[in-house]
Amino acid sequence: MRQHKRGIPHAAHLVVTMALVLASLVFSSRQAEADGEYTVQEVVDAGHGFFGETSGALAKVLEQAFERYGLPNGYILGQEGSGALIAGLTYGEGTLYTKNVGQHNVFWQGPSLGIDYGGNGTRAMMLVYDLPNVDSLYTRFGGVSGSAYIVAGVGMTVLKSRDVLLVPIRTGVGARLGVNVGYLKLTPTPTWNPF
Repeated sequence: MRQHKRGIPHAAHLVVTMALVLASLVFSSRQAEADGEYTVQEVVDAGHGFFGETSGALAKVLEQAFERYGLPNGYILGQEGSGALIAGLTYGEGTLYTKNVGQHNVFWQGPSLGIDYGGNGTRAMMLVYDLPNVDSLYTRFGGVSGSAYIVAGVGMTVLKSRDVLLVPIRTGVGARLGVNVGYLKLTPTPTWNPF
């Protein structure tokens, strides 16, 4: 009889614990929405729809980004092309998605220099962190040292300008070998000038 009585409090404790975990998940999802941030599931769904078949590797790269930097308050989906023979250029275009101020066209371009050659065309998803307003996106973003992370053809780097972090996640076709340094300049309209 004592064992039966003990089982009831343990079962009740388990039910209460499960309820608290579910409430915490609902609260964090609502808190993210109130803060204008995107949840992990929202970004994963957007990435799967955009990238298609690279979903397993994409999920691992996104998991790494969320572990390191938390919830973004925006993301960009777009395409880019780049090429290099020691010095290189990158050009891209896409759409910035935010919860608070809607969608905005964005273009990016940038030079690179290094032991680098080849060309590629890629789809790119860029997570945007701590963006106070859309105009703060239109500037130059430099690379953060040691920020590269690659899984099965999907790569992530980290770029920074003031307090805003930009985390490009790319996959695509082509060959571009080597190491380079450079920056991306984001603009509201297209331009050929990467500087």
